[in-house]
Amino acid sequence: MQSKQKPQLSVTIITRDEAENIRRCLESVQWADEIIVVDTGSRDSTPSICREFTPLVYEYPWEGFARSKNQALSKATGDWILSLDADEEVSPALKAEILALLEKNVDTDRAGFYIPRQNFFWGRWIKHGGFYPDYQLRLFKRGAGVFAERAVHESIEMRGRKGYLQAPLYHYTYKDTTDLLDRCNRYASLAAADLYQRERFTSFRLLGRPLGRFVKGFFLQRGFLDGIPGFILATIYAFYVFQRYVKLWEMERRGGALPTTPQESVKKRVDPNSLAYLTTGQQSMVDRDSRSRPQCE
Repeated sequence: MQSKQKPQLSVTIITRDEAENIRRCLESVQWADEIIVVDTGSRDSTPSICREFTPLVYEYPWEGFARSKNQALSKATGDWILSLDADEEVSPALKAEILALLEKNVDTDRAGFYIPRQNFFWGRWIKHGGFYPDYQLRLFKRGAGVFAERAVHESIEMRGRKGYLQAPLYHYTYKDTTDLLDRCNRYASLAAADLYQRERFTSFRLLGRPLGRFVKGFFLQRGFLDGIPGFILATIYAFYVFQRYVKLWEMERRGGALPTTPQESVKKRVDPNSLAYLTTGQQSMVDRDSRSRPQCE
């Protein structure tokens, strides 16, 4: 009897101006059968760094997170796909777990797997406040999953049963507090544009939702166990929620226009897909408050 061939693994990544992160990400997946990179207009050395690791580097104009990730999926030829963001790294333990899954050389009844993600801030792993295990659906059979083309909160829509892996994916997100606060403002714009399509501003939401976010992160999800970093993150995430409702209030007053800078406003009804590109994998502030645990964004 002829033995089954070991399933092949494709890694897909989208990039733009990720020179600071991409080498670490690519080095962690050199063992994969193929690595596919879709670059959406880098102005730094990202594409040349990627070509050190793989010839499969494609360049397309930016059309939104989901569409760009689906472009990468369409290039994959492996039996399984591991979708990564440029600021993520496959841990040695996760590599071993994925290889063991492939080495079993049997048909699993799972079409995809959630992977726990360890988020690092200020050089340390934040273990509480909703930041761990932060499950992400990233490993799935080719053809079983596709990224839903939404303006924000892009996520995989997948057919079939799902399982959970144990080993972590590392995520190096914000450089420092300034970076976090800057992105807080940009993410709030994306989230407000999304909210504008489905709910209206109320004073209760403006006051209650930020307070609820702080209580959830710092107390219910035990962010206090991470000390000062836990308090800072719970406070900033609460402020982000406050900010998105302020921006929603502004949008309603402008009839749907969303300010892009302090000096100018969009003159037409907002299309969130046209908003300025945010670095790959750094929508966690937008996603985190909208998704449930542990399935998770």
